Amino acid sequence: MQLLDHLRRMAGNNLWSNDRLYRAVTALNPGEFEAGRTSFFPSIKATLNHVLSVDLYYLDMVEEGGVGLAVFDGWTDFETPDRLAAVQAETDRRLLSFCEDLAGSDLDRRVQTDRGDDGVIPERIGDLLAHLFMHQIHHRGQVHAMLSGTSVKPPQLDEFLLDYDIKLRKKEVERLGL
Repeated sequence: MQLLDHLRRMAGNNLWSNDRLYRAVTALNPGEFEAGRTSFFPSIKATLNHVLSVDLYYLDMVEEGGVGLAVFDGWTDFETPDRLAAVQAETDRRLLSFCEDLAGSDLDRRVQTDRGDDGVIPERIGDLLAHLFMHQIHHRGQVHAMLSGTSVKPPQLDEFLLDYDIKLRKKEVERLGL
């Protein structure tokens, strides 16, 4: 498997994993989404809003949108899981489309990244995507753990890549068009 193929599969996995996670989060009882919890961020709401805002920041970098850190200016957290889920799904599809449109030569191409006081730093698109996928997995794991203390069972999030798991994801993959 080539790196480009792997990154495309990771973008598909991101869409699928977030879909599973948000189906659990949107089924929470009132008050559980914003309830204080022990984790890096103090709630499921705060963690998922962070994931979305960082996704938008990194997408702007790789798409060379020029917004940079201004993505965070005036950021207002989504108050409900339904609206947050919808915007995350749009963002996930945007990332998937970006990855599907990449050529192998794009992975080593450097784009400018706005790092505030540290300046503008050129980074490889392949490295930025790899970092973004790690960031998403890291925080989805935290939400998964936080769900263990709610009325909703945490969903399985590692049934995407293997042929063995096809039967466990088939309907979702078809519904998502993956």
